[in-house]
Amino acid sequence: MKEIVECIDVGTEYCPCKLAESGECIICSQLQGDCLCDCLNWKGVCIYHEFIGNGSKAKEGRKTYNCLVVKKEVLEEDVVVIKFEVPHKLAIDLVKPGSFIFIRTSENIYYDVPISILESDINSNIVSIMIEIRGIKTKQLLTIGEGEEITIRGPYWNGVFGISNVNKQKDKNVLVLARGIGMAPMMPVIRKLALNNNKITLLMDKEPYKDIYIKEYLENYNVELIEVSLLDKGKLSDEAKVIVKKLIDEKDISYIHIAGADILTVTTIDYLNEIDKNKIDLSCCNNTKMCCGEGICALCTEVPQFNIKGQ
Repeated sequence: MKEIVECIDVGTEYCPCKLAESGECIICSQLQGDCLCDCLNWKGVCIYHEFIGNGSKAKEGRKTYNCLVVKKEVLEEDVVVIKFEVPHKLAIDLVKPGSFIFIRTSENIYYDVPISILESDINSNIVSIMIEIRGIKTKQLLTIGEGEEITIRGPYWNGVFGISNVNKQKDKNVLVLARGIGMAPMMPVIRKLALNNNKITLLMDKEPYKDIYIKEYLENYNVELIEVSLLDKGKLSDEAKVIVKKLIDEKDISYIHIAGADILTVTTIDYLNEIDKNKIDLSCCNNTKMCCGEGICALCTEVPQFNIKGQ
């Protein structure tokens, strides 16, 4: 399968970035040192022209904001939802599927942690995030109280692989598989699919949690919710296989979004290959490549364990 080279920031106010200054832009051939213009997957904007027009330097990066926490809800010992107020433009920018931010409570920038957006309400300018408490960075977020401020940096948009597959689904039957904390970054994808008049079936596995904590958000959309155990001993469960195949055959599913750990994505792709349904469009959560956010650490350029068409 051929991997499509894309940069999520091309054509935005954040392009060109620091990679252009160092001659390592992943799209523009001239900024890589070539003499000819031969951009990969051109988006209609000349990055080289933007770079020269900006004085041969990178555009200003993402801004940092101090935001007022309006609500904090501890759902379980290791799961918390935080809602905070942001500037209106940032609320609009964070509506897109795959949106995420860096968040911290301390002035120490090394405590920045990338968190996907659960919901961005452009009417109230309230952004909601769901956090799974795992290590020292996320444990710091438990100290946040209502009425206090948190520090965020954003917007970032590469939280979903296969975003072009999400955007092109219109008037179709689509399937979403979600497990655990994947229920949070799934919601902006469902919003986009619903706005494009798709009929959405959601297979939801609440494990390892006690409940499905996004039901109130799902009520805003016409989604058929089916509760199912998706994984069994590290493999797609037999129950899930039966349901997935039945839905594909009966509803002519053309697209599947997978929101969960990488093992869920890999086993789902393996099963689709097994039943000869590998032409279905896919997208999935970006679990491992939300690192520095600016393309500087180069983690996002590493070859993934699996390829998503339209990545």
